[in-house]
Amino acid sequence: MKIVADTGKCVGAGQCALRGPELFDQSEEDGTVVVLNSEPEGELLTKRAREAVHLCPSGALSLAE
Repeated sequence: MKIVADTGKCVGAGQCALRGPELFDQSEEDGTVVVLNSEPEGELLTKRAREAVHLCPSGALSLAE
């Protein structure tokens, strides 16, 4: 599984960084998503990645299998 982020769609809500701080951060410049770990491994990180995609209000995050 790979996390895909579209920074053009990102509105900087930060839900991803709150849900998965090991996976996501926010840009200092504009608050958009920064993917820290694009290929999470293990049950916990996979779950957090899926939750972050679901919580993203702008649909900027997706998962590629």
